[in-house]
Amino acid sequence: MRFIALCLFALFTVFGAQAQSTAPTWTTDLNAALQEAKATNKPVLAVFSGSDWCKPCIMLKQEVFDQPEFAEYAKDKLVLARFDFPRSKKNKLSAEQTKQNEQAAAQFNKEGAFPLVVLLSPEGKVLAKTGYRPGGPAAYDAYLTQLLAKR
Repeated sequence: MRFIALCLFALFTVFGAQAQSTAPTWTTDLNAALQEAKATNKPVLAVFSGSDWCKPCIMLKQEVFDQPEFAEYAKDKLVLARFDFPRSKKNKLSAEQTKQNEQAAAQFNKEGAFPLVVLLSPEGKVLAKTGYRPGGPAAYDAYLTQLLAKR
């Protein structure tokens, strides 16, 4: 019985590690995102969100960005950057992170729109702006592909 339990534990550990490795890597530093974009010649997908108060932001994250299909799509095509503006005290960011997010917003989200998804060239030029769109990761990936094809 212990042997079976040990085998199951090992199996879940391996599959759990594989599932975690498919999660996309998001940066919270605009300069680092642009440097990576230049080095890899990929556009930056910059997301401005209110993770604990903006319903469309939460839906976009859950329905698209947290899905393995999006991770697979973004892996070789995009540099991912997230700039969050939570309101709850329990989700409060560090002063340094808040400053970085505000600087990114001053450059690319002057309107204060949430959610706002901005596609940037590796040089930091705005290629397109969009937001939440229903339809899940496949529809969103197709839409991003259309936007990038116009650049």
